[in-house]
Amino acid sequence: MLATVLAMGATALMFALEPPVSMTKGVEYYLVKWKGWPESTNTWEPLRNLRCPQLLQQFSSDKSTYLSLVKKGKANTPKNSSKPLPPAVSEYIVRKAKQRIALQRWQDYLNRRKNHKGMIFVENTVDLEGPPLDFYYINEYRPAPGIILNNEATFGCSCTDCFFEKCCPIEAGVVLAYNKNQQIKVKPGTPIYECNSRCQCGPDCPNRIVQKGTQYSLCIFRTSNGCGWGVKTLVKIKKMSFVMEYVGEVITSEEAERRGQLYDNQGITYLFDLDYESDEFTVDAARYGNVSHFVNHSCDPNLQVFNVFIDNLDTRLPRIALFSTRTIKAGEELTFDYQMKDSIDHSPAKKRIRTECKCGAETCRGYLN
Repeated sequence: MLATVLAMGATALMFALEPPVSMTKGVEYYLVKWKGWPESTNTWEPLRNLRCPQLLQQFSSDKSTYLSLVKKGKANTPKNSSKPLPPAVSEYIVRKAKQRIALQRWQDYLNRRKNHKGMIFVENTVDLEGPPLDFYYINEYRPAPGIILNNEATFGCSCTDCFFEKCCPIEAGVVLAYNKNQQIKVKPGTPIYECNSRCQCGPDCPNRIVQKGTQYSLCIFRTSNGCGWGVKTLVKIKKMSFVMEYVGEVITSEEAERRGQLYDNQGITYLFDLDYESDEFTVDAARYGNVSHFVNHSCDPNLQVFNVFIDNLDTRLPRIALFSTRTIKAGEELTFDYQMKDSIDHSPAKKRIRTECKCGAETCRGYLN
């Protein structure tokens, strides 16, 4: 029988664009596309010439996956199961392997772009969806034309121990937000003031948490409940720990209203109002964002929103940090409530199209807005 494989190896890409041809003297052959060479140079190779056990294993796995989908009625049933492989199976294996390559390249891109400790992984075992075509990874707010972000602190503390001295939070009229285990101890709605670039304390200061970025390895994965992409943690996250920032393009509220109408028609929600003290600006993570772009909504979330001020002390432009509300197990999806306080504004007066909620929580409200 002739089989087909598509995967990336050190020397070749192996795949079949057409159904396999007839068997030659009982020997199983694989169609090989050589890495860096055009498809016109493809060659059929016997198994003995291949030194890529991982690629062959992926081929076998993709074939089994497709046949299981056939049994469940989620894929077209091949007209015949005779040798060689039916065209439908070959096509699925090719598409799945190409997807695997595309997702690996996207994962590499994300890790080149991110500036935090935690690694980013990508996984899709659900369908053939590849990387989003119009998404650009950023690590901090991207101001829209005409908006100026003042990220230069005007003053800083001179503490030797920020836990016990009159540090930045005290100067701002609030308490220090963290305990000695780097967990948040203030209630939602309380602003967080971290030490900034003008402070004399060092990088190990206990009041520098959000500014260090995500410390956990996270995975952007394809959900099986129709919610598209989601994010899960690959390690255990303790209760009340900082997980990630919500970043995107900073736009005016007027522009957010215009974009919101378009997003509602598409059934997507990426607008995050910066309404800590005023309602002038909104963060739009639709095209520009970080891992938080892929975090799904839940009516029973495990993340909570907090407003954070570090170098930029403009109360109209807080940074948005997401902290865990409870212990989160490795492999668990991360979610936050799109309607929670200080989050996305969907007032009834705007009369927007309602988007169905698929979170599945017992307390589900039925709609995202």
